Amino acid sequence: MGEKGFDIYDRAFQLAVRTAKIIDQLPLTQTTREYSKQLIRASGSIGANLEEADGALTRKDFINKIGISRREARESRHWLKLLEATVNCANKTIEDEMRWLINESKESMLILSGIIKNTKDSA
Repeated sequence: MGEKGFDIYDRAFQLAVRTAKIIDQLPLTQTTREYSKQLIRASGSIGANLEEADGALTRKDFINKIGISRREARESRHWLKLLEATVNCANKTIEDEMRWLINESKESMLILSGIIKNTKDSA
């Protein structure tokens, strides 16, 4: 699976999986513990709400669920940026992965915004 070009469902899944894996590599502090709990919930919720959107019965419900996914992607980016700024880690691999995750959460927000716009425009 390439870095770009796979569908939003796969991207949301990979974002959640890679987030969980990177969290397991962070030093255990009170800060990482609290931020990580929030991040795990938000990153996993992106895909969960996409799945709910896929089963929506109305256009309005679909847009609402995609909107929730977008908000969760935004929240994920927030927690990732906080972890990046507060974790004292000299591991280049972890730093690179954090940057990838931050970028992917931003791209997810943009993709989800596009889905909302296209859905509203096609009404």
